[in-house]
Amino acid sequence: SEQHLRHVEKDVLIPKIMREKARERCSEQVQDFTKCCKDSGILMVVKCRKENSALKECLTAYYNDPTFYEECKMEYLKEREEFRKTGIPTKKRLQKLPTSM
Repeated sequence: SEQHLRHVEKDVLIPKIMREKARERCSEQVQDFTKCCKDSGILMVVKCRKENSALKECLTAYYNDPTFYEECKMEYLKEREEFRKTGIPTKKRLQKLPTSM
């Protein structure tokens, strides 16, 4: 069936979408952590614990959310469907668009 997912899709491809989307949604935490690392240099492991846990917490909340998983799965299936119709992966399709806005 259309909804049937291969092992690699469940374990690799959908988690990849989840990671990308979760990072977008946790962008505030990502920014705080990145900024902290830049400012702390070699001491970042010690100094940025707070920012790191905040980011991990934010991401983990999404990874463990069944609704979020479903959302990413649907997005994946939609992209897979498109790919089967057009033969062009979504990312490539987006890159083909003119970049000037």
